[in-house]
Amino acid sequence: MTSSNETLLDPDHDDAAIPQAVVGKLGTLDRFLPVWIGLAMVLGLAIGRLIPGSAAALEAIEIDGISVPIAVGLLVMMYPPLAKVRYNEMGSLTGDRRLLGLSLALNWIIGPALMFALAWLLLPDLPEFRTGLIIVGLARCIAMVLIWNDLACGDREAAAFLVAVNSVFQIGAYSLLGWFYLVALPGWLGLEQQALDISLWEITKAVLVFLGIPLAAGIASRVIGERRRGRQWYESRFLPTISPFALYGLLFTVVLLFTLQGEQITSRPFDVVRIAVPLTIYFFLMFGISFLLAVKLGMSYPRTATISFTAAGNNFELAIAVAIGVFGATSGQALAGVVGPLIEVPVLVGLVYVALWLRKRIYGHSGTKVR
Repeated sequence: MTSSNETLLDPDHDDAAIPQAVVGKLGTLDRFLPVWIGLAMVLGLAIGRLIPGSAAALEAIEIDGISVPIAVGLLVMMYPPLAKVRYNEMGSLTGDRRLLGLSLALNWIIGPALMFALAWLLLPDLPEFRTGLIIVGLARCIAMVLIWNDLACGDREAAAFLVAVNSVFQIGAYSLLGWFYLVALPGWLGLEQQALDISLWEITKAVLVFLGIPLAAGIASRVIGERRRGRQWYESRFLPTISPFALYGLLFTVVLLFTLQGEQITSRPFDVVRIAVPLTIYFFLMFGISFLLAVKLGMSYPRTATISFTAAGNNFELAIAVAIGVFGATSGQALAGVVGPLIEVPVLVGLVYVALWLRKRIYGHSGTKVR
C-alpha cells in the first residue's frame, strides 16, 4: 500500500521470493497501521464528543439513506485493491471447486451459525444486543477484506472473485437467513424470536454502492490503462501512485464511523464490552477455522489467506444500515452494529500479522505447505 512495500504493490511478485521477515519489510504506513487506526478511532470519538452537532451534520449528508461521506471513504479505500486485480486471469477461479465450496460453507453456513451461538451463549439477557450481533454475522464482508487480504499478501484475483460471489449471495440470502436465525431457529429451540423486516432493495443498494462502483472503476482503469500505456506502466507506475489511497480511505472511514457513534460508545462503555467479547471470539475463531481448513485442503498460502480474511470479516456497513433502518439509530441493535468495526478493525489488523507469521511457520519460502 506504500511505495516502500514492494510485496503489496507489485502484482507480479513471486510469493516464494518474499523474505521470511515480511513484517520487517513493510513500509512505514503499513508497519504502523494499528497505530494509525487507533489514532483515527480516538480522533473520531473526540470529534463526536467535543464538537457539538458534528454527528448530526454528518448524518444529514445522505442520499436515499446512504451516508455520502462514508460512501466516499469506502470507495476511496476499495478502489486501489480492485484496480490491482488482473481480471483476465479470474476465469480459472470459477472452476476451483475447493476454493468456492470452502468459501461458501464458511461464509453462509459456519459464520452465521457461529455468531448465532455466541450471541445466545454470551448475551442471553440482552436481546437487543444479541439481535444486533446476529445481524452483523449475516452480513458477509465485501469491503475492508480487500485491504486485509492485500496486507497479508493474499491472492488478489481470488479475493475479488469471492467478494463478488458473497455480494450475489448477500442479495439473495440475507433476508432469508435473517428470518431463519431470528425467527425460525429460535422458535424450534424454544428461544425468544425477533422479526427482521428488511427489503431486498436495501440490501441490493448497499452492494451496488459499496462494491459495484469501485469494482467498475477498478475494471475500467485496468482496461483503459493497459490499452493506452501498457501493463508495465500500469503496474509499475500507476498502481504505486494510487496504492496509499486505500489506507487514507480506510482511516477516513474509521474517523467518520466513530464520529457518528462517539456519544453512544463513550456513554455506554460496559455495553460496548459486553458486545465486544463475542465479536472478538467470533473473529479469531472464524479466522482460525478457515486457515486450518484451507491448510488441510492443501491450498497455497495466498489462497489460504484470502479464504481466511473473506470468512472472518463482516459487512458492517450493511449491518449498521439494517439495524438503524429496522430498529432505529439509538437502539441496542444499532449499537451492536457500530461496535462491530470498533472490534473488527484492530483485530483483523492483528490477524494480518498472525497470517504472515503462520506463512513463515507453515509454508516457508515455497508458498505451499511444508510437509
